[in-house]
Amino acid sequence: MNHQGTKTPREPIPFEIDKIASQVVDAAFSVHSKLGPGLLESVYETCLAYELSKRQIKTERQKHLPVIYDELHLDAGLRLDMLVGDSVVVELKAVEKVLPVHFSQLLTYLKLSGHRLGLLINFNSPLIKDGITRLAV
Repeated sequence: MNHQGTKTPREPIPFEIDKIASQVVDAAFSVHSKLGPGLLESVYETCLAYELSKRQIKTERQKHLPVIYDELHLDAGLRLDMLVGDSVVVELKAVEKVLPVHFSQLLTYLKLSGHRLGLLINFNSPLIKDGITRLAV
């Protein structure tokens, strides 16, 4: 069976949101170049938020994310590591290897939050460019 064309086409990510994501990536490069790998995720989160604040980009840390199922609102304790510019979900890691569950986590956060662009950043990579993954829905 041919499934070509069965997916609903999505609008491209707006330029303004792409620009915010680029700023996050640039700030992550800055943090990683100064600190390197091997620290706790919370250290990278604090430093990344600081870098973004220097660029005057709104950043919310540990943003509460409710789960809405039908009409039921659950406080399941979910938190976005960062929401940058009210539009880009950033999930931070400091792990030896990014696992499929980490991608699933970001995808779920995007779906639950209604945002379309996310970045998974693993600061425990020797080269930060190898630790950054962009996910758009």
